Amino acid sequence: MPSRAIRLTFEVTLMIGVASFVVAQDNGTQQSPAQEQLQHIQGPRSIDQELTHLTKDLELTPKQEQLVRPLLQEHHDKIQALLDKNPNASRQELAPQIHAISDETHRQVHALLTDHQKELEKTMVQHEHHGGENRRSVSHAGP
Repeated sequence: MPSRAIRLTFEVTLMIGVASFVVAQDNGTQQSPAQEQLQHIQGPRSIDQELTHLTKDLELTPKQEQLVRPLLQEHHDKIQALLDKNPNASRQELAPQIHAISDETHRQVHALLTDHQKELEKTMVQHEHHGGENRRSVSHAGP
């Protein structure tokens, strides 16, 4: 079982990717504060893009892809429902619920992985965690 820090980083990565997709689908509608903040963190990533990313980084088999896709769709749908139900909520207000949704999705995906893929997951999470830190440093560095 991955450490809590690795799991949390993976959850945030998954949450941002799918939540950004939710934001991208709201073309022409007023965005909530949470949606606007999520969009600024990372560009939109569709479920297909997220699945391609996970397939590449975790070397998912075609069977695993078939099992992961509905999990990503369910994750998206739950976050969309949460945002729809709380249109004026801030990201901070929704963070616990989004985290819980992402945590459950991560557990479901993680359960489908082989031992080798779980090692790849650790590497992926470390890489994305360090990349995220670098992006934040650059974005706050100013002109």
